[in-house]
Amino acid sequence: MNKYELIVIGTGPAGEKAAVKAAYFGHKVAIIEKEALFGGAEIVTGTLPSKTLKETALYLSGKYEKGLYGIDRNLKQDASIENFMYRKNQVTKSANQEIYENLLRHGVHIYHGTASFESAHTLKIKGAKEELLHGDHIIIATGSYPYHPSHIPFDGVRVHDSDTILQIKRFPRSLCVVGAGVIGCEYATIFSTMGTHVYLVNDKAQILPFTDQEVARALVHQMQENEVEILFETLVSSVEVPETESEMISVKLKNGQTLQVDMFLFAAGRCGNIKALNCEKIGIVTSDRETIKVDETYRTNIPNIYAVGDVIGFPALASTSMDQGRVAVAHIFKTEDLKHLPAFFPYGIYTVPEVSMVGMTEEEAQKKQLNYCTGKARYADMVRGKIMGAKAGFLKLVFTREDRIIRGVHIIGNIACELIHYGMSIVEEKRTLNDIIGEVFNFPTLHDLYKYAAYDGMSTLSGHRVKP
Repeated sequence: MNKYELIVIGTGPAGEKAAVKAAYFGHKVAIIEKEALFGGAEIVTGTLPSKTLKETALYLSGKYEKGLYGIDRNLKQDASIENFMYRKNQVTKSANQEIYENLLRHGVHIYHGTASFESAHTLKIKGAKEELLHGDHIIIATGSYPYHPSHIPFDGVRVHDSDTILQIKRFPRSLCVVGAGVIGCEYATIFSTMGTHVYLVNDKAQILPFTDQEVARALVHQMQENEVEILFETLVSSVEVPETESEMISVKLKNGQTLQVDMFLFAAGRCGNIKALNCEKIGIVTSDRETIKVDETYRTNIPNIYAVGDVIGFPALASTSMDQGRVAVAHIFKTEDLKHLPAFFPYGIYTVPEVSMVGMTEEEAQKKQLNYCTGKARYADMVRGKIMGAKAGFLKLVFTREDRIIRGVHIIGNIACELIHYGMSIVEEKRTLNDIIGEVFNFPTLHDLYKYAAYDGMSTLSGHRVKP
């Protein structure tokens, strides 16, 4: 039996970074992957594929360039499904290779197969051959899988989850997306940008409930402008798939409405990927959604076993998962370099347009009964925005009146997920409106959104508003 100081199960963002960090500090490390490709949800089923498809849709549709240069470019009419998937496949292949080479560079021993617990220190691997490994410490980083309610007839052909939608063989003429969370909103806007008629079904009265709702409402407006039909406060009662693909799928809703669509995507929830691990054999505590319960260092109730990434649930972001893996390793081997995640981290939602945020929403400020105020700047009012042809989008600051400290930054618009990182430092450092106004940015750039949102906040405080 081969023995290791650390065994990591899963090569997604959390697992890869944990294994590489431990190996970097000179420890003997093994990693186990059951899939053909390395990278888990980051590479195969989520982060990179869907974001690449968004960029492909924008390129093929020419959405952000229409009318700007005197000619219109619209390649989507002639684009095949192979064209649509081309860049996604290229990025996936490249990222998979980079992860594999990174593990090899750091001397991590790689095993292919499905892992299960024999004891708290022993893992059985079922692959080309069956073998046992001993680990002084073990990190579970097995990710998540799409939730499948029993009344949805998933077939991976016309009725999809967020994994199988990445393998479609043709463009849907129309699509019903169930779930207005991050995944559902992203795919709804990607396919509508490509010209698919999209219905978005949501059981709540709003989308993206954790975001600032002024931003969420703006995204709803943009979706509707792009002919996404959003059906609020209803559920799907049944999905009837006909025998031939020329016939439409009948989607019956709890509100009595029936939708006729070409394809169906269920994107409402994911579960921890722990079925094969045999957690119950050694008593690892899990939740109803098959996520693993951990403490602030990502240790489970079994002292030598940790869990990180999507398998522990919220926030289930690639960015936070990577650092969860690093924090777990820091705690295991006492490296003293990263004891916990930062208090504030950004959320990026790769819809069309993008949405990103960090810190407090206006709703949270209200709930805490803070004496707060807001400042906004619109893309269309910035010189850089005019050059880009931006017609919508804004940056919003949430700040407290008495000290003018910025508590939250919220952006909707092109490259919002890039622009948010300056906002993250603002919130972390408790900087004020005066601090931002005193900054000098390159001109013309979209960073001027921050300065003019700060000016707008100042004008609100003084009662002398220049712009409505």
